[in-house]
Amino acid sequence: MKIIITAAFLIVLPFSFSAYSQQPRNSKDRAVSAAKQVEAEVKAAFDTLIEGIRQADVEKVMSVYNNDDRTLFFNFNGTATIGWKNMYENRKSSYAKRANTSLEVTGLRVEALSPTSAYVTCKWKQTQEFEGKLEQSSGRMTLVFKKLGKEWKVLHLHTSPDTFPSAVLVPASEQEPKEGDQ
Repeated sequence: MKIIITAAFLIVLPFSFSAYSQQPRNSKDRAVSAAKQVEAEVKAAFDTLIEGIRQADVEKVMSVYNNDDRTLFFNFNGTATIGWKNMYENRKSSYAKRANTSLEVTGLRVEALSPTSAYVTCKWKQTQEFEGKLEQSSGRMTLVFKKLGKEWKVLHLHTSPDTFPSAVLVPASEQEPKEGDQ
């Protein structure tokens, strides 16, 4: 009986050390491991956003943003859009006029701030046809993510162009009211 117990112990012991060695050993290691998990999940959400932009798929793009009246977008053209619904309508209108979108992302940085918050920064270069005319733009982007339930959602987007475009299309929801419009 002692031989069986000793043999079982010798067989199980190496596996327990192996499993233990794969776990973070201290709080710093656990924090790094948790941050890497957050960063991987946020990167997956960001990739969905980029894929949606390339496909001009407004549903896919907007699925990454928090559907809330307080979601804030600082647009590349210097305007601000407040609220998911306003941005959805703006994108729905403009995406219908786009074709052949190419989007290159470089310098991507995903930074976990906590188990439920992170930000993403990158440079971007986009080429597309808009209403039959070729457009090119580039700039920098920052997105603030928050984990809501099991999903990572963008609460805030800030986009800055490398050069300010000379002809800026300002969405109707962002235009100043004309005299007589109140």
